[in-house]
Amino acid sequence: MIELEKTYLAKELPKGLENCEFKEIIDIYIPKSSEHPKLRIRKNGNKFEATKKKPVNDGDASRQEEQTIILTEDEFNVFQKLDGKKVRKIRYYYDYNGRIAEIGIFQDFLKGLVAIDFEFATIEEKDNFKMPDFCLADVTQEVFLAGGMICGKKYENIENDLKRFNYKKLFLG
Repeated sequence: MIELEKTYLAKELPKGLENCEFKEIIDIYIPKSSEHPKLRIRKNGNKFEATKKKPVNDGDASRQEEQTIILTEDEFNVFQKLDGKKVRKIRYYYDYNGRIAEIGIFQDFLKGLVAIDFEFATIEEKDNFKMPDFCLADVTQEVFLAGGMICGKKYENIENDLKRFNYKKLFLG
């Protein structure tokens, strides 16, 4: 399956976000020794999966080939014991002009970071999409924010990268 998406840093949290459906997401990237692991074990609400991603074209993070295997909770719990790089976020599903904005509010060591993903059915849809007002910058091609790169990091580790976009920490509530 080919995944087409754009990722933005949030400028502000959209109004009504606290009333939207949300899920806790825990990602574990393995192996821990890799600078940018491509294998992700995920708890997504009450669903569990293992996913391997790779770019379709070198250097284009907006188009990735994705292979996913559904796991049971017991299988996830076994993987969770592996020494991987972890990240936890609360993902809100916000309706933006009939399209779902997946707003990831990072927790723990990355508290204050908010990234917004939009997925697309076609390349044309992706290419013609206009950034919403509540977004600060398109960071789809920024390696420092890729899941396999950000996992296991602290906010301080990426703060200089975020300053390039004049990003300010955001918190819900």
